[in-house]
Amino acid sequence: MVRSNSWASDPIRSRGRRHVEPSAPTRDDFQRDRDRVVHSTAFRRLVYKTQVFLNHEGDLFRTRLTHSIEVAQLARSIARALALNEDLCEAIALAHDLGHTPFGHAGQDALDASLRRTDPSSIGFEHNFQSLRVVDFLEQRYPAFDGLNLTFETREGILKHCSRRRARLLEEQEPGGVGRRFLEGGQPSLEAQICNLADAIAYNAHDLDDGVRSGLLTFEQLRTLPLFARFQHDVLSEFPALRSKRLLYETIRRMLSAQVYDVIDASKALLAEHAQPDADTARGLQPLIRHSSPLQSEVAQVQMFLREQLYRHPRVVATTDLGRQVVGDLFEAYLGEPSQMPRRYRTREPLAEAVADYIAGMTDRFALKEHSRLTGSVLPWPVDPQGAATDSE
Repeated sequence: MVRSNSWASDPIRSRGRRHVEPSAPTRDDFQRDRDRVVHSTAFRRLVYKTQVFLNHEGDLFRTRLTHSIEVAQLARSIARALALNEDLCEAIALAHDLGHTPFGHAGQDALDASLRRTDPSSIGFEHNFQSLRVVDFLEQRYPAFDGLNLTFETREGILKHCSRRRARLLEEQEPGGVGRRFLEGGQPSLEAQICNLADAIAYNAHDLDDGVRSGLLTFEQLRTLPLFARFQHDVLSEFPALRSKRLLYETIRRMLSAQVYDVIDASKALLAEHAQPDADTARGLQPLIRHSSPLQSEVAQVQMFLREQLYRHPRVVATTDLGRQVVGDLFEAYLGEPSQMPRRYRTREPLAEAVADYIAGMTDRFALKEHSRLTGSVLPWPVDPQGAATDSE
């Protein structure tokens, strides 16, 4: 990639790693970060972690892994058009969901509630903060340090959200580090801002796709969305005989493209308003990577639609409620009998935090297996965990 934009993060000027290492002979520091993420255990586990639909509900539904790959593709496309650092975008995008629990947000909610119930003074659990813990501490691959020892810039991008309490904890551990901006009200790098938007663009599109594939959403419902309706009209004007899957795919493809081009155009205009730019200047300004106002309004309608019609659909709620139960039961079981966990967790203090770390690293299917082993019960899943439906496409 040619880094012609002075706004771009430069690996040569990186704020560095927490543990000093010699440079790699053939890769810059951001490329090295990306490679470490790809080879991590936590990254491989994402293939069996829920996005919206449990992995066993169908072979072609998105998982956290496929979602992360889609975010990386979108982020690189935007970064390339803006002449920002593609490799940093890819590293952040591939790592941003490493801290997700089994069963998606339901698992997060269950762990958060369990930690706070066990210790009212606990900071609880939040998957974004956990992603940072994974790359800083929980991955154990190298002899000289825990974690992946990623650069400041990649770690900064991974930490998309952070409460002031968590930020203060990070600041105590690492003065001037990745928690500082949440205390001072700053922004992350432009590459991190790109990944934040690419994340939303990706999940809005693929959740519509998976919602229709699952039978929980219909074309009629999607046509109530101005963003979808406009592009479906364009598709049918060009291909009047198109139906079913190809119509859905082409409509969503055009929606995706339009959002990406809109972000590029709106962001170029904002960047052009500032003189003498550099990567650090962006941290002291309002977000410069964004949609135009008209499209942002339509995107917000899609997000509200998905929240009401898909995420709160009775079938989705039924599976997430069971996932929440599995995680809560596992927490109590391990807390009461730590010997059921691997040694590296059962010997750690505080124990409740170690239990949360262990459960958060589980895949959906391993959590189900452990729940059955420890409780002796088989939960009434709406879809048989042993027999995923396979699309013949």
